[in-house]
Amino acid sequence: QVQFVESGGGLVQPGGSLRLSCAASGTRFSISRMGWYRQGAGKQREFVANIRSGGTTNYADSVKGRFTISRDNANNTVYLQMNSLKPEDTAVYYCYAYFSSSARDYWGQGTQVTVSS
Repeated sequence: QVQFVESGGGLVQPGGSLRLSCAASGTRFSISRMGWYRQGAGKQREFVANIRSGGTTNYADSVKGRFTISRDNANNTVYLQMNSLKPEDTAVYYCYAYFSSSARDYWGQGTQVTVSS
């Protein structure tokens, strides 16, 4: 069973920065894609960013130019550097890992990010 350790969430003022990390363990298979979704209060879960094992990245339009996703393949860890944070970025951020070998994805438990003055 794939397990995750997420960290880095918290309270930050508008314009500030946070760095989220998510380490996956419990698998001997290569993770094809890792990424982040978020869910604000009363909202649907939405895509934030993902990164393939080769380094190709994708971002939601709402975070382009402010967030940067990166990955440590050797340690199955994905990071999300969030800069110029806005109140609308407030949400629970969930990391995920997708395995093309089984066409399955697994999800972390989520970490709260609150942007408020």
